[in-house]
Amino acid sequence: MIIFTVLSAIAIASALGVILSKNPVNSVLCMITCFVAIAGHYIMLNAQFLFVVHLIVYTGAIMVLFLFVLMMMNLNADIEPQKRNWLKYAGAISGGALLLVLVAALRDASLPAIQGGGNTEIGLVENLGKTLFTSYVVPFELSSVLFLSAMVGAVVIGKK
Repeated sequence: MIIFTVLSAIAIASALGVILSKNPVNSVLCMITCFVAIAGHYIMLNAQFLFVVHLIVYTGAIMVLFLFVLMMMNLNADIEPQKRNWLKYAGAISGGALLLVLVAALRDASLPAIQGGGNTEIGLVENLGKTLFTSYVVPFELSSVLFLSAMVGAVVIGKK
């Protein structure tokens, strides 16, 4: 319970840091911290595969791309056009409407009862591998062929 509370506090504080930070690089670093805290929640849920994939894909790859894009951009505030007030109000109204829709959708939602003891094997990579290579071997191999053809296409397009 203590670890969950600490991870949740870190995730919420870093998410607020993403929103409230004026410096885009600090915002990206806060987002990385938020992703790591969320990955900690996956470990607590006994979902090791999701933990590793989350760290590799989100924290490792996507956030590095964000940092590269921010470093390549010219973020000089003097030459940037100032946003109009109506645009800020439109953003606040659309964010409030989204919050209202989420609250209305979650109002009638119910959580399933947690069974005592449950299966501790849920979320393990071994079970995922067994399922992928027994029941779903054909779609798995077809997706690998699709990815291979996409990579070949990207190389052919990039050569020109």
